[in-house]
Amino acid sequence: MSKLIEKKILCIVGARPNFMKIAPVIRALNNSRHPFSVRLLHTGQHYDAAMKQSFFDQLHIPEPDVDLGVGSGSHAVQTAEIMKRFEPVMDELQPDTILVVGDVNSTIACALVAVKKGVPVIHVEAGLRSGDRGMPEEINRVLTDQLSELLLTTERSAEGNLQREGISADKVYFVGNVMIDTLLYNLSSAVSPAETIQSCLNVEQAGSTGAGYGLLTLHRPANVDDPVVLERLLRTLVELSEQLPLLFPVHPRTTQCIENAGLNHLLANSQLYLIPPQAYLNMLGLMKDARLVLTDSGGIQEETTALGVPCITLRENTERPITVSEGSNTIVGSSPEKIKSCFSDIMQSGGKAGRTPEYWDGKAAERIAEVIGNWLYKT
Repeated sequence: MSKLIEKKILCIVGARPNFMKIAPVIRALNNSRHPFSVRLLHTGQHYDAAMKQSFFDQLHIPEPDVDLGVGSGSHAVQTAEIMKRFEPVMDELQPDTILVVGDVNSTIACALVAVKKGVPVIHVEAGLRSGDRGMPEEINRVLTDQLSELLLTTERSAEGNLQREGISADKVYFVGNVMIDTLLYNLSSAVSPAETIQSCLNVEQAGSTGAGYGLLTLHRPANVDDPVVLERLLRTLVELSEQLPLLFPVHPRTTQCIENAGLNHLLANSQLYLIPPQAYLNMLGLMKDARLVLTDSGGIQEETTALGVPCITLRENTERPITVSEGSNTIVGSSPEKIKSCFSDIMQSGGKAGRTPEYWDGKAAERIAEVIGNWLYKT
């Protein structure tokens, strides 16, 4: 048998959620029985020195071969800048395929450049739909899937979404959830919540969380950009924190929105504790031991389901319905009444534990590597 020619795969990351998804994929591709040449490109959509330490180092992701250094900007500016900087890299590296993950601006920008150059696109986490075209991520998801030649899904309902959009079933493979690969791989290394809490809060504040705590994340434009909605949410969350202290690793963008709306006074002397953004292993530790989690993050809906921790999602919809139908997630939107009712139920009953969905077993990346190998080498 003749020796297989090494196929070049260029993997793309841009924003923090991408790093948790790409780590097991790169590990699996490098350990595959197929002769892949794997390179990593970081667009720089999210970047700071602390992130490099906490994500690349903690998750054992190799140093990017290319860093475009794009930085922040409006959706249009950021997408355009990524495309401009990515094109010459494509010309230089001449990959056989590019692999994109998730639904951020880097995902759609690089997919557009690649497909116009005749380079096939692999989309990991394909087919997820919220049905809300007002979400920028939904537009990115839909368009990236239309551009992709190989679509790898995390839950079976995603295939139905893709077929309704006219995508051929022979392009779609159900492989499982790489976010959960990363969670299971790192669970034993999660930082103790006590250690994180002590480092972020003073002694008196830290002591108040000793009998338990909830975890909060909030960053979606629908929740933080409108001062009226943001104030309503913060008032509700401060009220809930009187029953259970809430730790709030606050996104820089959310911090700015709170300041711009003049709402800092609402948080003074409350048990809603703002702490800095957390490294992955610290956040994992906080999640696994939380009594409950309130969030508008897609990834956290999945992680809490894997951990069996009750999750209250502060959105009107989700692109990850399996976390509701099988997992520990409940969708409540931004209604104070619904939030408080769900919170009260969890406090009284312990909330939904759910069950682990199919193929959320820590082996999704291995299945991805096998599918890609068979596809690239047509075995």
